[in-house]
Formats: sequence, C-alpha cells, structure tokens
Amino acid sequence: MSSASSEPPARHASGRRATVEEAIDAAPPMPAPDDGLSPLERHKALEALWSSGRGLQRLSSVNHTVLGIRIMLTASVFFGVGGLLAMLIRAQLATPETAFLDAPAYAQVFTMHGTLMMFLFAIPMLEGIAMYLLPKMMGGRDHAFPRLAAYGYWCYLFGGVTLLTALVLGLAPASGWFMYTPLSSDVYSPGINSDIWLLGITFVEISSIAVGIELSVTILRMRAPGMSLARMPIFAWYMLITALMIVVGFPPLAMGSLLLEAERAFGLPFFDPTRGGDPLLWQHLFWIFGHPEVYIIFLPAAGMLATLIPTFARRPLVAYKAVVAAIIAMGIISFLIWAHHMFTVGMPKLAVDFFAVASSAVVLPTAVQLFALIATMAAGRMIRSVPMLYAFGFFAVFVNGGLTGVMVAVAPFNFQIHDTHFVVAHMHYVLFGSLVFGALAGLYYWLPHLTGRLSIHRLSIPAFWLIFLGFNGTFLLMHLTGLLGMPRRVYSYGWDDGWAALNLVSSVGGFIQTMGFGLVILDVILTRRHGPRFRRNPWGAQTMEWATATPPPNYNFAALPHVDRRGDKLDPTTLGGQLAAGRGYLATPRGWQETMVVEAVSGRADHFAILPRRTYLPLIQGLVTWGAILCILLKLYPLAAGLTVVLAALFILGAQGAGLERDHGPLPVGGGLALPPHPEVRNSLPVWGMTFTLLANAAMYGALGFGVLYLRLTAPNWPPPPEAMALRGPGVALAALVAVGLIFAAAAVSRLTIRANDRDEAKGRWIVATALPLAGATLLGFWLLASGHLPDPRAHALGATLNGLVAYVAVHAAVGLAFLASNALRSAGGWTSPRRGTDFLLTRMWLDYTAATAAISLGLAALVV
Repeated sequence: MSSASSEPPARHASGRRATVEEAIDAAPPMPAPDDGLSPLERHKALEALWSSGRGLQRLSSVNHTVLGIRIMLTASVFFGVGGLLAMLIRAQLATPETAFLDAPAYAQVFTMHGTLMMFLFAIPMLEGIAMYLLPKMMGGRDHAFPRLAAYGYWCYLFGGVTLLTALVLGLAPASGWFMYTPLSSDVYSPGINSDIWLLGITFVEISSIAVGIELSVTILRMRAPGMSLARMPIFAWYMLITALMIVVGFPPLAMGSLLLEAERAFGLPFFDPTRGGDPLLWQHLFWIFGHPEVYIIFLPAAGMLATLIPTFARRPLVAYKAVVAAIIAMGIISFLIWAHHMFTVGMPKLAVDFFAVASSAVVLPTAVQLFALIATMAAGRMIRSVPMLYAFGFFAVFVNGGLTGVMVAVAPFNFQIHDTHFVVAHMHYVLFGSLVFGALAGLYYWLPHLTGRLSIHRLSIPAFWLIFLGFNGTFLLMHLTGLLGMPRRVYSYGWDDGWAALNLVSSVGGFIQTMGFGLVILDVILTRRHGPRFRRNPWGAQTMEWATATPPPNYNFAALPHVDRRGDKLDPTTLGGQLAAGRGYLATPRGWQETMVVEAVSGRADHFAILPRRTYLPLIQGLVTWGAILCILLKLYPLAAGLTVVLAALFILGAQGAGLERDHGPLPVGGGLALPPHPEVRNSLPVWGMTFTLLANAAMYGALGFGVLYLRLTAPNWPPPPEAMALRGPGVALAALVAVGLIFAAAAVSRLTIRANDRDEAKGRWIVATALPLAGATLLGFWLLASGHLPDPRAHALGATLNGLVAYVAVHAAVGLAFLASNALRSAGGWTSPRRGTDFLLTRMWLDYTAATAAISLGLAALVV
C-alpha cells in the first residue's frame, strides 16, 4: 500500500457527505487522468505554465522555489558581511589598547554586525528555507500570495542594500543594533545614521511581515487534501507558530521605529522625558519584538532537526502531540517575558518577579522538544551522517545557552552580569549557535534536493569541527570575561583589567570559525558542480518534499496527492512515481496555475486556487517603496507622499486582472471530484490573507495604544501644563466625533454593496455612497493634523500621542478609499459577480477594522486628555 493515496473524500453510499476516514477506507486509488498525456508531455505542459523565464526574465518570477533560493542566497551574503564585521570586532579586542579601530568606527561596526545578523540574516534565512520547503512538504504547488512574497523579497533586498551602502559611506548607525533612546535620539546621534537604521529596518520588516502572512495562510489552507492539522509534518507546525509570532511580534518594533523617526524628524517627544516622553517606552516596544525573536529563530532550527533526526533514526518522531503542544506553549510564553531584558531599569519588584518566573517557565516546553528528539534517537537505529553531526553540535551549543538563560532569568544574578560579555556569550549560544548548527544540519540534509547532487563530505566534516571548536573557543570564554567584569560594547580595555589572554583566545577562535564557514561554502560549490547525481530520496526520508524530482520543477508535483496518514510517515519514492504519472488532483493542465485549497482543520478539499503568473510588478512596487523611503530619509516629504500615491496606484493596478472574468462553477479536479475556483468562494485565500493582515495591523495599533497608556501612567511630567493640553480651536472634539461617525457609516454602507452584488444589482451607487462618508472622515482627519487645532505635538507627549492616533485612523481611512477605487474598477471591468464578490468582502473587513480602531482611538484620547 502506498504512503499517500489520491482518493477524494466525496460521498457516502447513502448519499450523505462521507467523512474523511470513510472516504479513505472506501475509495480506490485515483486512476491516471484520461487526457492522453504521457509523463513527459505533462511535465512540459506544466513547466510552460509555471515557468519563471530565463535571464533577466527571472526578475519577474513569483515562484516559491525561485524566491526561497533567492532569499537564502541574499541572506547568506548578508551573513558573510556580518561575519567580516565580527572579525573586525575580534581583531580590535584581541589585545588591550588596540588602535585598529577608533571608537566611532567600532560603534558603527558592532551596530551593523548585530543589525545584519538579526534582521538581514537570521529571520530571512529561516523564512527562505520555509518558503522553499513548505509547499513541497505539504503537497502543494506554491504559496498563497506569490506576488506578495516577491514584493517582500525586493523590500528585503533594497532595505539591506540601503544599510550596506550607509556602512560603506561611513553613515552607518552607531547606537547599537537595539537603538536605545536617548542615545539614538537626534540630540546624541545627529545626522542621518540612526534614521538609516529606523527606516531601513522598517523597510526590511515589511518583507518579514509579508512572508509571515504568506506562510500562515499557506500552512493553514494549502495542504494536500486529507492532510488535517493532526497530520501535518512537524516542520509545518514549527513554521506555523513561527509565522504567527512574526505577524504579531514584528509590528510593535515597526511602530516603535516610526515613533522614534517622528521624534527625530519632527520633534515629537515620545521618548523625551523633559516633555512627557519616556526612553523606556522604546525598550518595551523593542523587546516585545526582541524576545519573541529568540524563539522565532530557535523554532525553525528545531523544526529542521525534528524533521531530519527521525530520518536518520529510522523511526517517526517520539511524542509528536506533546511536541506540538510544546511549540504552541513556547509561542505563547515568548510574549510574556520581554522585560527579561529590563531588570535593571527600575521596574517594580512585582514586575521583576513575574518576568523572572515567566522566563524560567519557558524551559518546560523547550525541554519537551529536546527530550523528544533525544528519545527519537534513543529508540531508533541511528545512521551516522553529516546532518547528524551538526545536530549533535546544536544540542551541545543550545543546551549550554539554555542553562545560562536560566541563570540570566534569575534577577539577582542578572543585576550582576547585565551589559557584560556574559550576556553576549549567552545570546550567541542561544541565537547564533542554535540557528547556525540547525541551519547547517538542514543545509546538508536538503542540499541534494536543491542541487540534485550528493555531497562527497570530504570537506564537510573538517568544516564542522572548525566551526564547532571555533565557536566554543570564541564564546565559551566570553562567559568568563563577563564574570570578570568586561562590559559589552567597549572598543578598548587596559592591560591591568585581566581580560587580555581570554580575549586573545576568543579572537583566535573567531578566525578558526571563519575558516570553517569558508570550507562549507567551498563544499557547497563543489557539490553543486561535481557531486554524484541521484534519482530520488537519497536519505530514505518519509516526508513529501522528497517525492518531487530533484532539483524540483517550478510546479513541484505533476498531480497533487491525497494524504491518508501523518505527513512524516509517507513513502515518497512510490508516491513520486504515482504523481508524475498524473494519479492525483489537478493533473490535467487547463491554462491556469492551479493548486488545491483545503479546510483549515480537517484538511478536506474545499476549492482550488488560481495563482498569478510571473510579473515585474512586485519589482516595480519594491523600487517605488524604496524611493519613498529614501525621500523620507532625505527629508523630501512632498516627493515621498507623491511616491506613496504612485505605490497605491500600482497596488490597485495589480488587483486588476486578478481572478476570473466570468463564472465557471465547480470544475473537475480529478477522481470524480468537482470544486469551484477560489474567486467563486467566500472563504477564499484573500479573505484569510486579509484576516492575518489585520492581525498584524492590530498588533501595530496595540503597540501604539500601549505607548499612549504607558506614557500617561508612568512617564514623568504628566499631567502636562494647561497650555499643552488645550484644544486650539472650537469644535475639535465634535470634528473627531463626526469623523468616527462617518467611518462607521461607510462600514455600514459597505454591507449594502455586498447585498447588491449578491442580488446581481448595480453596485456603483453603493460604492459611491460608501466613499463619500469615508472621504469626509479622511479629510477631517488630515485637517485636524494640519490645522493646528490639536495640542501642539512638539510641546508635550500628549499632543504627540493624540496626533499619532489621528494620523493612524486617517491613513487607514485613506487606504479604504483605495480599496473602493479598486472595487469600482474591477466591478466596471466585469471582474465581479454574485459568485465573485471577494473584493467587496475585503473592503468591508478593512472598513470594519478602521471603524473599530477609530472608536478605540477616541476612547484613548478621552482617557489621556
């Protein structure tokens, strides 16, 4: 019996809809389609549909395989630059009183080292791995929103180029990769150095959030039919929780960056304690992102090990359900311990105790995962391999980092080693160690899949020992220099401090480690060119990505399978042959890029999605976004506003032509099953994408609301003087109330547009009726900002927060107008019908969210005034 079958969960003999289990037991294997295509002809037809082009045409690719490899290669380049900066740091600290770098240069180097490694290497590398693997591992052909992923890549690339250009020009930020205020304020960091970090990182975060949304929807909806949540491969669970953490965790830093840039550019005192701000607000917003990022990095690395260890142990993962529960628990707990980094700032003792206990509690789900992996190895028959060598390196490094993490979570000990090299060592063991050893294990495991060639391993084993010994030689001794009192971020020290010998050994270890990475790069190049070829599944794995050809085609599978067991208990070798012969869903090409969409929990086939083909539009949108960011950086605000309008027009243009021009109804997808295309269902991928977009948006707004309340309740110089509280002009409160009422009216009228579409009636008048109150609210919002009737935003944080709330709502109302413009164009072009009404549903969702945030903003304003 094959590991996955192709039978559809159609209907029971009695006429009722069969359960998935009944369908699996009753239905015969799906036969090959009667379309007359041989496997080679089917491959050519599908490859023509899914082609990413050649040469410069590849710039238009939106395929997940191309984008995944592109992200991984770009992240590797940034890793190389970050590694070179690390070598500069170690050269400077190798001996006391070294004149290799002066203080300003050293500050730029260590700031950019941390920035590149955290923002441009770690997260993007893991997202690239997931983007490449997940559709193949779950039996799909691509991600949910290919154009969004492509746009995210260009934002990532251009943001990284901006930061590297600043480094070359001597304009790199120098306030640390965490940009603590007031050091990063315009008083202590004049010039554009800090602005480059704030805008560049915000630009990069657009990419991370976009990919987080992409992965969340893909994992939940774009699995092979039959693959319920309980049957997902464990790596999919790891990446689902990671993606959700990105969606919720990254927006607070984006909001903090915008607030700090507003303070630097316009003098709004969000972090200035002399005017009602508080520099600790930045630390809260940063670490609300920063500490979950630790687990955002750990979880995918652990997920790769949880995938490859069962392969080499020759048995399934032990305690699968317990590991899934531990992953979910870790994701939740990670958002409860951000102030673990702020024990020394003067928090109340109760808060310190809470965060100390929560920081210790995260050990429990971590231990469950590690012991499950160890039990899998103990219960199986281990096969020695290079991936397992790196897996053992991961265990040694991460366990050490976890033990020091428990130490750091103890508040009295934390007080002693805070801001010393002990913390630097702990951070590298937990983050860098787990990521690098986990990623290198994954690299050698999936390198045959990427290249179609096997590694000879003559260089990979020496490379491992150089990296492992060099890493521990560098960072193990840093624990001792930290305990001896060496502060972090100092560019020089004296001979009498007693740190010279330890620092010299650490520097030598760093260069040994670099040699190891050089060997890894050489090994990959030699494997790509000279490694022996193989046919399929060289490791004898039981996950579905090994059922593709290697290297994989752009469409992944000639037909899509129906899964009848857990995703890590399959037979890819048998399954690959069946799917290549067309024995599955969507085997017959009909001119669309098609893939299956399932119900989120049960995995039952729901409909099929038609994905967009390659286009240069994401590249153009990325370039325009880059131009707007650079204009803000150069304080060319009118030009930045103009480019923002152009960007909105490009997104509206991109929506035209998406979907179908006419109704098709249910169409055959294989095995006697007929399903509708995604434009003709309400619970479609765009609706899920909007849901997760609004979740990220809500996280950003939550950070703004947290900031408003935090300043009001804890910041110095509150309440403000009477002149800073005055609403300058009659009717300001009434104007705000009217604006909120107009937004609610627009949200209500948008429902009439949906009703008119459902009845196949004219929709133009209802679109106009929705746009009029929304335009009025938008104009009122921007009038309040420009007229000076609100409290002066430069005089006190009260005015700054009120203006921030109004700006947030006004911008969202303006975006709602863009939605309505797109609705009008698509309706006039015949892209909507009673079946195809997703556009109007998305607009209603956006307006509902805008109305809710407008009402909450009004309440917050009343509370702080």
